[in-house]
Amino acid sequence: MSIWKPSVTVAAVVERDGRFLLVEEHTRDGLRLNQPAGHLDPGESLLQAVGRETLEETAHRVEPSACVGIYMSRYVSQADGTDVTYMRFAFVCDLLGEEPGRALDEGIVRTLWLSADEVRERGARHRSPLVMRTIDDYCAGRRYPLDMIFTHPSCLDGLDRNR
Repeated sequence: MSIWKPSVTVAAVVERDGRFLLVEEHTRDGLRLNQPAGHLDPGESLLQAVGRETLEETAHRVEPSACVGIYMSRYVSQADGTDVTYMRFAFVCDLLGEEPGRALDEGIVRTLWLSADEVRERGARHRSPLVMRTIDDYCAGRRYPLDMIFTHPSCLDGLDRNR
């Protein structure tokens, strides 16, 4: 019997002076643009994951302040046929600072600060259809309180990861 499970990811919406923090990264399908984003790891909450991923991909420390939305999208690679459904939790994040000189995650080419229009103009290079949707939702004022998300302590560090 096959069990279908979506892949849980987080994404940070970081806005400064009308510009959004994005990463340019190597993917199976070439060089793409995305929000700082990545997978939820064992032993962490969604809020911890978005902070970790943003730091690893951009060298910027952030703190989530609201949820923009929860999204599902299917990705099928044109390069190798990989087929994954993603469940993405996107968070508005406040910029706390930068760690200059910090190495970025493997595959990240650079960080960019782009306006919503500049992001829209580069739609063919988006890693996911959720990149623009998330920014559009942010610009429309969509914000949900973080206390709508509960993480039971059994999911956090100290978890026996071999079970």
